[in-house]
Amino acid sequence: MKQPYPIIIDVVAVAVLAFGLYFPRYRRRDIVVAILGLNIGVMAVAIALEQSNVTVGLGFGLFGVLSIIRLRSQELDQEEVAYYFCALALGLLGGVRVTPNWVMPVLAAAILVALFVGDSPRLFPRTRHQEVMLDRAITDEDELTATLEALFGATVHRVKVRRVDLVNDTTNVDVRFSLRSSAESPA
Repeated sequence: MKQPYPIIIDVVAVAVLAFGLYFPRYRRRDIVVAILGLNIGVMAVAIALEQSNVTVGLGFGLFGVLSIIRLRSQELDQEEVAYYFCALALGLLGGVRVTPNWVMPVLAAAILVALFVGDSPRLFPRTRHQEVMLDRAITDEDELTATLEALFGATVHRVKVRRVDLVNDTTNVDVRFSLRSSAESPA
């Protein structure tokens, strides 16, 4: 029989993940529901698999199938994918026997700390990523960069042209840039 403390640690950890980290930053209720449901479901399946004679490989196969189904059903941002996989990992940690007993809470805490730090708004606060449709076709990379820097009032670090439409006079680009501080802004 599974000891209750890993289940309690998992429930607390996924609550911190969903309500303490994810929702305050992204405000998507639908993803909170997915994180909670996925975590508890994976933990329940992991507990059931541990009690039966199936191998861990089957459990990880299930992990892969669940993730593929979910990721193909709706477009998720990279940050949301990270929260989603952490919910999966926390559920698996809560559902399998890990020895010694201190390892499971340490791993759960490590997952939460990694997301707290990696997704902190204080980490690279001026860095942005945007997909932009410009109302003119620009094929010169220097001109495109200058146009984007003027548009955003920022320093462009990377531009990836997705599509240039010479007939409709548009340019679709994926741009990564850093906002300038007020001291750096052109006069």
